Amino acid sequence: MRAMTLEEVGGPLVLRHHEVPLPGPREVRLRVEACGVCRTDLHLVDGELPDLALPIVPGHEVVGWVECVGSDVDELIPGQRVGVPWLGSTCGSCRYCRSGRENLCDAPEFTGYTRPGGFASHLVARADFCIPLGQADPATVAPLLCAGLIGWRALARVDRARTIGVYGFGAAAHLMTQIARHQGRRVLAFTRPGDLAAQDFARDHGVVWAGGSDMAAPEPLDAAIIFAPAGELVPQALRSVRKGGRVVCGGIHMSDIPSMPYRWLWEERELVSVANLTRADARAFFAEACRASVHATTRHYHLEDANQALDDLRHGRFQGAAVLVP
Repeated sequence: MRAMTLEEVGGPLVLRHHEVPLPGPREVRLRVEACGVCRTDLHLVDGELPDLALPIVPGHEVVGWVECVGSDVDELIPGQRVGVPWLGSTCGSCRYCRSGRENLCDAPEFTGYTRPGGFASHLVARADFCIPLGQADPATVAPLLCAGLIGWRALARVDRARTIGVYGFGAAAHLMTQIARHQGRRVLAFTRPGDLAAQDFARDHGVVWAGGSDMAAPEPLDAAIIFAPAGELVPQALRSVRKGGRVVCGGIHMSDIPSMPYRWLWEERELVSVANLTRADARAFFAEACRASVHATTRHYHLEDANQALDDLRHGRFQGAAVLVP
């Protein structure tokens, strides 16, 4: 098998060849058809995620077909197409797993972080954490497995808010916006200052307003979702939401939030985060994505061009999502 491997924090991914792995009990082996490139992969490469054990193969938006199954696997069969998301396994026994909050498990495993990921030609995954998929284009479906799911979970956290500001209009935002509009909500997009291409991209997806993140919101927001990993956006978002409004931080990593006056939080405004996802999230999201005809805008790269894909993501050289195709 071929795998793009991180061997040194801050260094480039290196192409390595290995024996094709065998699945263990309750595991399946996939031949990877596509793997999305997520901003979390950048945080991993840059050493911004804790307890990173090298070498590691990144990638957690994986679509592939099952080549073989290990023992005690009844739900999947060879030839079936599945998706493998960020949450790779949970303990099933901690207080969070027992209460339906497996995204907060005390002993989780994460695809492309603590388990080998999908920047490879093959992948071994836990069968019960794979998501059965239909016959859609693998490269189009791949970004839904993290960008889509995190956008879905973030949207759920704003409850019934009708007017939503989105800070950072990339992979997650353009997928979430399609669902929000399907639900009858209004979305305003805040991009990097001067990024006219991203603002046009947001308008193409039906936002009612698009401008730079250095601009004041043109109207009060019921809620805001921050996908950009920039802590300085938090005070601005809080100042833009109505009394009782909520600001949701949708990333796994964010730069430090600067000091701010308490009055920007006062009047029952709330600041919350989303963490990971659950398998229930995946079932609900894919059902809604089908009803809303959600479609990912993608740019394709060969597996061996993973470093270029990461660099293009870092510098905002494309709209939508990058996808590796082995």
